[in-house]
Amino acid sequence: MTVARTGPAFSLSDIPFSTYGSWFDISPVVAEKTYADDLHLVSHQNGMHAVLRLAPLTQGERARTTWQATPGLLTWAGEQGHVDLAYESPDTVRLRGSGLDMGVFAAARTLTPFSGTYFFHDPAADAYVFTSYETGRRYRVTVLSGTITDTTGDQVLGSGDRGLTVGGEGDGGWEIAVEELDTARPPYTAPTAFDDVVESARDAFAAFVDAVAPWRSADTPAAELAAYVIWSATVRPAGLVTRPGVLMSKHWMDKVWSWDHCFNALALAPGCPALGLDQFQLPFDHQDASGALPDSVTHSEVLHNFVKPPIHGWAFGRLRRRLPTPPSRAELAEVYERLERWTDFWLTARRAPGAALPYYQHGNDSGWDNATAFDPERVVVTADLAAFLILQMRELAALAAELDEQGDAVRWTGAAEEMQATLLDQLWTGDRFVTRGAASGDTWSTASLLDLMPVVLGEHLPAEIGSTLADHIKAHLTPYGLATELTTSPHYLADGYWRGPIWAPATILIEDGLRRAGHHRLADDISARFRALCETHGFAENFDAVTGTGLRDRAYTWTAASYLLLAEAHTHGDDH
Repeated sequence: MTVARTGPAFSLSDIPFSTYGSWFDISPVVAEKTYADDLHLVSHQNGMHAVLRLAPLTQGERARTTWQATPGLLTWAGEQGHVDLAYESPDTVRLRGSGLDMGVFAAARTLTPFSGTYFFHDPAADAYVFTSYETGRRYRVTVLSGTITDTTGDQVLGSGDRGLTVGGEGDGGWEIAVEELDTARPPYTAPTAFDDVVESARDAFAAFVDAVAPWRSADTPAAELAAYVIWSATVRPAGLVTRPGVLMSKHWMDKVWSWDHCFNALALAPGCPALGLDQFQLPFDHQDASGALPDSVTHSEVLHNFVKPPIHGWAFGRLRRRLPTPPSRAELAEVYERLERWTDFWLTARRAPGAALPYYQHGNDSGWDNATAFDPERVVVTADLAAFLILQMRELAALAAELDEQGDAVRWTGAAEEMQATLLDQLWTGDRFVTRGAASGDTWSTASLLDLMPVVLGEHLPAEIGSTLADHIKAHLTPYGLATELTTSPHYLADGYWRGPIWAPATILIEDGLRRAGHHRLADDISARFRALCETHGFAENFDAVTGTGLRDRAYTWTAASYLLLAEAHTHGDDH
């Protein structure tokens, strides 16, 4: 007999319930750091918007229930009965209940000519429809069995409750379907039984986790949940998202930022190579005329007010080594052209006249938004930026050689070597790297881990510099990993974003650089601490460096991806 693989249980307060391809989730998180008492259908089209409130009821009153969730099934469980919910498809969920009724209500009570949710019965489909100004979409509720026991707010304008309640006849059960749609589609008919919907959802997730983490074992206990965080945050192409895209979260961090995506691409590459390549390429689809990548991409906006650090050469070098089949010549040529334009942006638009090293215009450009390195000035020349560009130019040289562009290969190799020599000459003091004001010329050092990021150069660093950086990095280690600001610094803040908390990308970049520089024992230690952190505290946006507590958004995909990368390497013995 085959045992059903239900997948890991998880807390809906931390991780939303969703499915691969969907633009909505079911969650109590209805806005940034805002938790409702009821679960809501929350859409991520045109931003994050709680559209429908889902309330289990008994005799018209809110029923006392608990939430239980695994990748294929969400359940409200109470003394009087239960309600189950499962995704039939990315835009349709099915709900069934026994002993409890279910109220489906508009989350917004106020309807204006420009905001809110309108509610009405649609005779053509024999269904109730909620239309949302915020998402620009419709949400259709079709009763498959049972009866509608109450409606309120049908065609009502202004303020008021809007919605319906469905229940069973006598002691019988009930079932409904809720669809997210654009304008119209044929009346809903159930293509399969509810239990088959659940089984199909479970099978889809099981196939995904088998693809991305076939190596998992008892030594990597968080691998399945990490895979679920990524799988459930993946959306189908829509709006400005040009490819299947992994959002950073289906909480409020529901965008693709132009360095976060690299870590998801790396985690997906061996088992889901097409999806992995899509993650790498997605921001490049919005590269502007200057060659710059956007700061972020989401359903209905592309932001260009900042950029993100050029880690893409480093990332693509790792990515193509992880792909089961090497990229085609055409794919390599496309990446080469995009990386070249991205690099030229930094070498032209971000270098002062006569200067050899580029600058950030703000901490946001670095990805380390409020790191203390940016306290004295914001428009600054930093060692991490030069290091990333050196690696990117080396990757361009390797790609050019593969594409038989030997002249370009020589040119990019020379440019990388020249920038590294300048970096060491201008920003290395003999003990540490410093930051320099682009306009003032003043230099300073800080207790930020950002100052140590040039360790990412790995094997390209002189051995004595690599060893010095490794010694400084050790000082940032807490029992849980690398604090982004020394815990002894007067600027350290437990929940200070880049002024203390542990972050996944810094962990991955530094661990990789240390390993390539030959500091395997320290790299192993960093990997082990971060894996244990995720196994204990989940996949938050960042973590308190002293307590390990997850901070900010609690379902962050680059954290889950980073865990998978380190867990895979540990399983294969590649971290020793």
